[in-house]
Amino acid sequence: MTPRLPTAFLTAAIAHRALHDISQRRPENSRAAIRAAVAAGYGIEIDLQLTADAQALVFHDYDLTRLTDKTGPVRQLTAAETRQISLKHGDGETIPTLPEVVDIVAGQVPLLIEIKDQDGGMGPDIGPLERATAAALRGYRGPVAVMSFNPHSVDRMAELVPELPRGLVTCGFDPAEWPLPVTTCERLREVPDFDAAKASFISHDKDDLASPRVAELREAGAPVLCWTIRSPIDEAEARRFADNVTFEGYLPPLPG
Repeated sequence: MTPRLPTAFLTAAIAHRALHDISQRRPENSRAAIRAAVAAGYGIEIDLQLTADAQALVFHDYDLTRLTDKTGPVRQLTAAETRQISLKHGDGETIPTLPEVVDIVAGQVPLLIEIKDQDGGMGPDIGPLERATAAALRGYRGPVAVMSFNPHSVDRMAELVPELPRGLVTCGFDPAEWPLPVTTCERLREVPDFDAAKASFISHDKDDLASPRVAELREAGAPVLCWTIRSPIDEAEARRFADNVTFEGYLPPLPG
């Protein structure tokens, strides 16, 4: 039986890459941003990349350039090497690993984990990052869910940790914006793998929330999260189609 997404993910809004704010020296996906989200009571969304020694690193990009003063692929470094690389605007903070983040959050708020595609084309060449993620989450107490754009990754997590809720990250897959074959974009746009990947929710691009397929899944009982909301006006519009929002750049109201 596919685990349902806990209701905690549908109450407080979810901080995109944690509650980051470089004016407050809190880079995205940093320990400081994660602690700030916990203190405020927001849910947390983070991203995972794979290191050279098969560890789960909490980092969005495939390359170091945008977020650090180094360059080159994250995947060429070991977890120990990334601990020597400071995040920009982070007062010396380095890149955290998933086990570190799990210890910080400790079940206090919902933790939504995106496993970045490691195949390069949303295909089946995956495994090490999923195994590292599963190892870090076994025995975790608290609301947690995993998701990915790659349906193969979601299906693998169903095999490794069947008790964890799983979802697909989805969007309109415009071929002009995605380095994928047009046929792959056309296929993924229709979210055909929802059942096969044993998913229980989607997290969909806010600009495509009016999609008939999104409505179909929601009507069938699948919770719909969305990304990325950057203003109260956008949030109000998104909530017409989605059950909760992933936000950045402003502070949504908290429940209660």
